[in-house]
Amino acid sequence: METGESQWPADDAPGAPGIGPTWTSSAKDIVGTSLGASRLWFTVGYGIVNEVYFPRVDLPQIRDLGFIVADDAGFWCETKRLKNYALELPQPGVPAPSIVHRHERFTLTVRVVPDASRDVLLVDLVLEGDATLKPYVLLAPHLGGSGFDNIAAAGRHYNRQVLWAEQGPFGLALAAVDMAQRDAFGRMSVGYVGFSDGWQDFDRNGAMTWSHQRAGPGNVAMLGELPRRCTLGLGFGASRGAAATLAVASLAQPFEVVWQEYVDRWTAWHSKCHAATDIQPMSRTIDAEWATSRMALRCHMDKTQPGGMVASLSIPWGNTSDSRGGYHLVWPRDLVECATALLGAGSQRESRDVLRYLIATQYQDGHWNQNQWLDGTAFWHGIQLDETALPVVLAALLKEHGALRNIEVTDMIRRALGFVVRMGPISDQDRWEEDRGLNAFTLAVSIAALVAGAGFLQENERAVVLDLADNWNARIEGWLFTKESKLARQAGVAGHYMRVAPEGVMRDAAAANELLPIKNRNPDPGLSARDQVALDFLQLVRFGLRSADDPHVRDTLAVADAVLRVETPSGPGWHRYNEDGYGEHLDGSAYDGTGVGRLWPLLTGERGHYVLLAGDDPEPYLEAMCAMAGNSGMLPEQVWDSDQHRDSDRHLGAPPAAGRPSGSAMPLAWAHAEFIKLVLASQCGHTFDCPRAVVDRYHGKVPTPATSVWTEHAPVPTLRAGSDLRLVLLFACHVSWQVNSHGAQQELKTEQSLPGVHSTVLPTRSLQAGDHVTLDWTPTDSRGYAGQCELLVVE
Repeated sequence: METGESQWPADDAPGAPGIGPTWTSSAKDIVGTSLGASRLWFTVGYGIVNEVYFPRVDLPQIRDLGFIVADDAGFWCETKRLKNYALELPQPGVPAPSIVHRHERFTLTVRVVPDASRDVLLVDLVLEGDATLKPYVLLAPHLGGSGFDNIAAAGRHYNRQVLWAEQGPFGLALAAVDMAQRDAFGRMSVGYVGFSDGWQDFDRNGAMTWSHQRAGPGNVAMLGELPRRCTLGLGFGASRGAAATLAVASLAQPFEVVWQEYVDRWTAWHSKCHAATDIQPMSRTIDAEWATSRMALRCHMDKTQPGGMVASLSIPWGNTSDSRGGYHLVWPRDLVECATALLGAGSQRESRDVLRYLIATQYQDGHWNQNQWLDGTAFWHGIQLDETALPVVLAALLKEHGALRNIEVTDMIRRALGFVVRMGPISDQDRWEEDRGLNAFTLAVSIAALVAGAGFLQENERAVVLDLADNWNARIEGWLFTKESKLARQAGVAGHYMRVAPEGVMRDAAAANELLPIKNRNPDPGLSARDQVALDFLQLVRFGLRSADDPHVRDTLAVADAVLRVETPSGPGWHRYNEDGYGEHLDGSAYDGTGVGRLWPLLTGERGHYVLLAGDDPEPYLEAMCAMAGNSGMLPEQVWDSDQHRDSDRHLGAPPAAGRPSGSAMPLAWAHAEFIKLVLASQCGHTFDCPRAVVDRYHGKVPTPATSVWTEHAPVPTLRAGSDLRLVLLFACHVSWQVNSHGAQQELKTEQSLPGVHSTVLPTRSLQAGDHVTLDWTPTDSRGYAGQCELLVVE
């Protein structure tokens, strides 16, 4: 049947609905996208195309597109299982892969490039060797981000043979042409995965013997016979017909023209970025990874929501689940980490787009979602204080580098800092999304935001945030440093910063003895807060709050290295914290809510920043990160910490080794951002992502605030002798206060500064150690509530 509308044929495949669908491995060789109008992103893993995203970077539409080579006489070979392929790029950072699969009977060369003007991925292939062999394309659609309920068919679109699929509002079409741009498909078939798909046909019969025309709804796959030299066009649209029209139109041009235009655009983009930086060549390996990392960040940016970036163009342990959640989401933290790297790498426009996106997705009360889909819809609903503070840091850095370009940020900053003042220093979750309490990374980022954001505020607002920043900074050791730890005793040091301190430590240091759950271990190891350590304390040095040789920092470094550091053939790596469970199980099976945490290359980068600030050479840490990358430079979330494990994808490649990527996300955009910022720091001699105002205020030293601060969320029990007292409340209040329960009562009224922040300063600097100050407040209207507190004056 040949019609414009391309009716579905009626020959149904058996085996509905197929086996349960999963995604493919997260181990990506490369990721890519056009710098043109095309709304399409692709990944390559094990030498074949796997997830392709359309029309947004958070929505994968296929599982994979690969090839079988067969002779119709019993021999057949699926190329991704050959374990023998090489991938080359025109130059580092230009994601135009040329992949050569080698077998004793053939070589199959595949090149992949998106059409700049259409939502079409072009795949050019050449089969050489034994003349009896021919290639077949295998395609597994997962339209709408799921392998369930897809419908597939083999048919015609006008005068061209196509393989189609539809699901909900999405359609795809695969067409093929020979070198004369003529229809190239031979036999075609569709089926249900695990029962009647093309792979099962070859597995059972040694050749293509089935020609089913329709399958679905279910988990479906397609098979098409091809000539030895051809080009495929995989189109996406709102229907199968729209996708087919795009695919066929894209194929009506020489592949080489599209390839060269794509390469030229990426080369020009890198040249423009390079011209905006002053980066001097380092080693060949580092220079290549610099370009690759810059490219990886650019490829994670969306086009329908400019400035939106997902955490990874991969699905960690994706071959065990059909869920597309996880890393196809926007985390404000990851987003800012990437934006500051892009800023330093010469991509200012993209950094400004991130800030605009953040302005558009900020809640009225000042915070952002824990993570969200690109349109701003919340996915998880936790609150992480660093994710409210980091956008302020980004705005300050853009201004500092003359790149803000008249973006009005004062309202965003006022609301964000208002939230930090009202809710801090406690965060419902630390940066690893685990536990409520006090955390060094979160505190460092929050203090930096308060200081850097102060420059955008009016005088009365500025006084509040700077007083609070100084007080939080001065109390870090009192809240987080423990001297009663088994870890410290084992390391032979005085103590260490805790991973997360329970909020009770603000009133009683003994609260650090409370058990701090590790939610991704089964069973929970039952460790107290005192007996847990993480590398988060390094942010105190990176953001200028403590010097690299501060004794508390050096003691914690000794503990962290003893507990978290692992030497691998790639270089040193670190666990996030002791007893971390986010990673594969001991036998190598996929993380399923519990497991065993592995080493994070981005932590090698964070340690490299510390080494730089301590006056040593960070280049070995850059080289280690390069060695931990995949074969084409993709930096993983985690690498193996030993060789003693099994991997479910081992049959697709070499056995995984220590220091090499595990089954977690690869690439991880944040890891590439960390690499870029370590390169920048190594060249300029200081951290790039810390606003200058923070370093200038503290110079790595503990401040002595002129004003103590009491807030409802940080109800500290003491007031430092010789300081005034700033009272911060959530409502307009009348305040009465008295010294030692017998002095004259004094009256004050709060004034509003930041949104939801009402403050007044009590003149208490004449009080002596041992005095008690009692405060009572009553709201000025019915929206507030009354309260009371008592503080002891201490030296």
